[in-house]
Amino acid sequence: MSQDTSPFTRRLTGNARAVEALLERLLGSATAVDEITRPTNLLAAMRHGVLNGGKRLRPFLVIECADLLGGGLDASLRVGAALECVHCYSLVHDDLPAMDDDDIRRGQPTVHRAFDEATAILAGDSLLTFAFDIIAAPETLLTDGQKVELILALGRAAGHGGMAGGQALDLAAEKSPPDEAGIVTLQAMKTGALIRFACEAGAIVAGASENDRARLRHFGEKIGLAFQLADDLLDLTADAETMGKATGKDAARGKGTLVALHGQVWAEERLEQLVAEAEALLAPYGERSAILVDTARFVANRRN
Repeated sequence: MSQDTSPFTRRLTGNARAVEALLERLLGSATAVDEITRPTNLLAAMRHGVLNGGKRLRPFLVIECADLLGGGLDASLRVGAALECVHCYSLVHDDLPAMDDDDIRRGQPTVHRAFDEATAILAGDSLLTFAFDIIAAPETLLTDGQKVELILALGRAAGHGGMAGGQALDLAAEKSPPDEAGIVTLQAMKTGALIRFACEAGAIVAGASENDRARLRHFGEKIGLAFQLADDLLDLTADAETMGKATGKDAARGKGTLVALHGQVWAEERLEQLVAEAEALLAPYGERSAILVDTARFVANRRN
């Protein structure tokens, strides 16, 4: 089988490696100023939850959206790493028995299985707070104003009005399935909010205009919807080995999804529509947006 060496794949792989290397350094044993110590077991659990592969799609979006608008790579890498800490914290907590109750993540034991539940909770807590540390740190070469904007936007995307709130709605949906509008809201919060932030964050890093920031935010909303719709399709059609996690759980729990509501054919057509809408938002940037156009297609057509 030939290896995919397209410009998009090379960029995705290269950025993932750069983010991974930065996270490896940031989650080292050396203490930062004003830290007292980094407990060995807790740090190991944090590293297990973060340094376990993955496409690093959210940091990729930060980096590529910043690059589109002239933002610096060092700053976008650090903001991307911060966002990945938030994303991985959410996975650590979502996998807990009280939440989605999963034993495997990215083909490896989940943090609470590799360690224990209390350590997994603390690892998630630590990753969440560390994200804001990374953005605010002097090493992140942005203005104070940019850092404040990023911290506010990330707090809103990750909190009770965003991702965490979406997880609460998802848990409630197991007892009382939502209607279509409820499903869309749930997914826009639980999955879409961080993807939307990733794209908007790139514009903030670049010091872009409000128009550019709004355009990339809307682009993030479109591909966030596509990401979740593709994920629901994969939960229905892919196997656990391909996905690196359990599949078929939404149907088993009676969770409402747009795929369950409208069927596979509708979902595939809707994905095509979302990609077209995402591409239209990038049209003003011409060929400079080619990688982001490919990203929208990748999100919609991914196989794991």
